[in-house]
Amino acid sequence: MKLIVAIIKPFKLDDVREALSALGVTGITVTDVKGFGRQKGQTEIYRGAEYQEHFVPKSKLEIAVPNDLADTVMEAIRQAANTGKIGDGKIFILDLEQAMRIRTGDTGDSAL
Repeated sequence: MKLIVAIIKPFKLDDVREALSALGVTGITVTDVKGFGRQKGQTEIYRGAEYQEHFVPKSKLEIAVPNDLADTVMEAIRQAANTGKIGDGKIFILDLEQAMRIRTGDTGDSAL
C-alpha cells in the first residue's frame, strides 16, 4: 500500500476530489495548512495597504491506496490541481506498512 500526500491550492480541492472519485478512491483526509516553497509567500492587500504574507494557505490531502493505483492517483491529482503557475504544490508517495479498519478489523488493501 502507498500513502499519497499532496499539497495543493485550496481552490483546486473540488477538482481533485472529483478526479479521485472517478478513479474509485473512496477515502481522503484534507487538512488546511500554510507553508512556502520557491514561491516565498505572496503579497496581499488589506484595507488598501500592501503586505507580505510569508506562509501561503494550502490544502494537504492524505490518501491511502493499493500499490497498483498509486501512479494513476498521482497523475490524476497532478492534472486536476495544475494551474500552470508557481505554487501549484507537491505530491509525495510513501510506503504504507499496514492499515486497519477499526469497525471491522479488516487489514491491508481491504481496509482501504
